[in-house]
Amino acid sequence: MTGIRLTAPAPGWAIDADVVVVGSGVAGLTTALRCAAAGLDTVVVTKARLDDGSTRWAQGGIAAALGEGDTPEQHLDDTLVAGAGLCDEEAVRTLVTEGPDAVRRLITTGAHFDTTDSGDIALTREGGHHRRRIAHAGGDATGAEISRALVEAVREAALHTIENALVLDLLTDAEGRTAGVSLHVMGEGQHDGVGAVRAPSVVLATGGMGQVFSATTNPSVSTGDGVALALRAGAEVSDLEFVQFHPTVLFLGADSEGQQPLVSEAVRGEGAHLVDGDGVRFMLGQHELAELAPRDIVAKGITRRMLEQGTEHMYLDARHFGAAMWEQRFPTILAACRSHGIDPVTEPIPVAPAAHYASGGVRTDLRGRTTVPGLYACGEVACTGVHGANRLASNSLLEGLVFAERIAADIAEVRPPRTAPVRASRDADDPVPLLAPEARTAIQRTMTRGAGVLRSAASLAAAAEELEALHREAAADADGPRVAKAVVPGVDAWEVTNLLLVSRVLVAAAREREETRGCHWREDRPDRDDAHGRRHLVVRIAPDRTPVVHRTETAAFPPVRPSD
Repeated sequence: MTGIRLTAPAPGWAIDADVVVVGSGVAGLTTALRCAAAGLDTVVVTKARLDDGSTRWAQGGIAAALGEGDTPEQHLDDTLVAGAGLCDEEAVRTLVTEGPDAVRRLITTGAHFDTTDSGDIALTREGGHHRRRIAHAGGDATGAEISRALVEAVREAALHTIENALVLDLLTDAEGRTAGVSLHVMGEGQHDGVGAVRAPSVVLATGGMGQVFSATTNPSVSTGDGVALALRAGAEVSDLEFVQFHPTVLFLGADSEGQQPLVSEAVRGEGAHLVDGDGVRFMLGQHELAELAPRDIVAKGITRRMLEQGTEHMYLDARHFGAAMWEQRFPTILAACRSHGIDPVTEPIPVAPAAHYASGGVRTDLRGRTTVPGLYACGEVACTGVHGANRLASNSLLEGLVFAERIAADIAEVRPPRTAPVRASRDADDPVPLLAPEARTAIQRTMTRGAGVLRSAASLAAAAEELEALHREAAADADGPRVAKAVVPGVDAWEVTNLLLVSRVLVAAAREREETRGCHWREDRPDRDDAHGRRHLVVRIAPDRTPVVHRTETAAFPPVRPSD
């Protein structure tokens, strides 16, 4: 344990449970439902409403070998290729072999996928897949349907939920084992202010960290809270440098910030073309799959063409779909485009890459266990080894589903006893100085400029210095005499402090990886270096809050427990 924690009031109330799940996407709610079914007293904590996480924004679908002629082995091959040499093959094999039945269980839970006239699940194709294996719902509203089904199941099961609650830090017992979490309820939940859920098993399913960048497809709640909590608790994170930039995000202008509308890869899967301002299909000849190449290749292709032509975006042309197909297959995207004055039926859609998905995260084993006893991680916040250097399209929902079931099974088998958390003390703990909320924009612009789609030694060094300056300034304000400038603990300050920690770790890893691999693109090191680069970068936070980067000896992850 590091002893590092956020500056926050001591918990003023507490509830007890066997398991606390933090997050309400597919990973969190599946874990909670399975734990409750096993007879475990389970509490779900979520930052907004139950259905406000990243899952509901997923458009394309969920990948699994469900179609005739498709096999888990073929799904494995496509995943390994997309992962650019850094996937853990055992983790991928677990995903693709357990995936089809996990999807069927999701259907049993109540999720309704689109079907063909014969009643079979309708399957489409996305980038990096050699077969049609993407199940979808509502045309392009798959995540919303999965979220609806799981939220309804949670409510029917009468699970204890705490909404509008930002998790702060991990609680531990006298042996250093997990004993729950502290959290702050933001006025609309069942409790007010800072409290605690005391439980021997904590599952982080907090989603992504896209808000570290100026433009992202992630919702506003995706501020890396789970990764930051895990780092402060002494857990290891890995592969954080691999941030996937979705190639086709609706371009709303160079100054647009915050969550941007996604134009699903399934649009290309159904035959849309990427073109430049002259109508030229520039992905032809760059990859055998052209527009359906893995996302990192398409994002690079778009960015290169933008640089060559001095433009800020490219176009996605699907006018040949016709109005009926747009309205039936992609109603959500059609409505989003039209709300911004663009009609895909009659004109190409302006698109550009934006931060989308964190392939790395809190390091886990195949049972979702982290390096901190009793702490689990699942979904986008986790690094299971499935995604490697670049996530294959629509593997994210499947990963959350499969590994959630594995986590619940492990907790049900172990059933650790409840223990009392050690009371925080000024002597034992090291409160992190909080940043002023207005620093959020500075962090996002620094990360976009220095650690975005294109990176270099110079850009990353500049980003690191700017981030460290913010870190030093916060520490000086906390320790100095300027009491009037002291930042008051609160949601905005806690979020931006989490963003800074996650950004510092991401940049530290990106500086260490001196090659181009997957979605990590170093323009000063354009080649892939398998001799030295087929290694994972594992990061932890030292007691002085400095990121410590360790390179693994092989492409395999070390065990999360010394005895494993």
